[in-house]
Amino acid sequence: MTRTAVVTGGGTGIGKAVSARLVEQGLDVVITGRRAGVLTETAAEIGARPVVFDASAPEEVEKALAELPERVDVLVNNAGGNMTRRLPTPEGLADVRNLWLANFESNVLSAVLVTTALEPRLADHARVITIGSIAARRGSSSYGPAKAALEAWTAELAFQLGGRGITANVVSPGVTEETEFFGGTLSEERRKKLVGNPANGRAGTPADVAAAVTFLAAAEAGHITGQVIGVNGGAGLGR
Repeated sequence: MTRTAVVTGGGTGIGKAVSARLVEQGLDVVITGRRAGVLTETAAEIGARPVVFDASAPEEVEKALAELPERVDVLVNNAGGNMTRRLPTPEGLADVRNLWLANFESNVLSAVLVTTALEPRLADHARVITIGSIAARRGSSSYGPAKAALEAWTAELAFQLGGRGITANVVSPGVTEETEFFGGTLSEERRKKLVGNPANGRAGTPADVAAAVTFLAAAEAGHITGQVIGVNGGAGLGR
């Protein structure tokens, strides 16, 4: 039986790279996202199937279930982003509240809602892989705390689903280029500061993250669960 994968935010950057790798591994891949044009183009390019919806909107997730696979072997929660870069600088408490909620909804609720909706469809020994961030350990305004929440949620999820042999892990990238994350606003000075001094002397790429996801998605990774796997070239060291 062909294994099936769902990748949220699969139209660009890390999500696209992950989806392409899973297709190469022989999985039947469904990619999701909010932008129909981008999603359709990527799906045609890599050989996936697009399903358009906003992963942070409950009613859209519920409606999309009719188009999502009845059996899911791999779920990659990639949808999200740093809303601090997309919203105006807060000028009052109401703006601060809105920014924090926006990052929570985009990064945490998107993963929680899709995973909860698809939980009954997860096959035994399925893989749930959520894309976190090095910012979870370093701060970064309201974005870092949102990514930190994903780590705590994943730790609990691993025990909730572990009895069926399902694993739940976080892949936590450092600065990753060739994505839409910085929206073209990253100066060379800022880039050097963010990349820092990694052991391998470079920023990451979507392919680096996709390789880690592909490993965790494999049948052989069944004894790795509840973990945070850093993909940052040594910029953040595990202990």
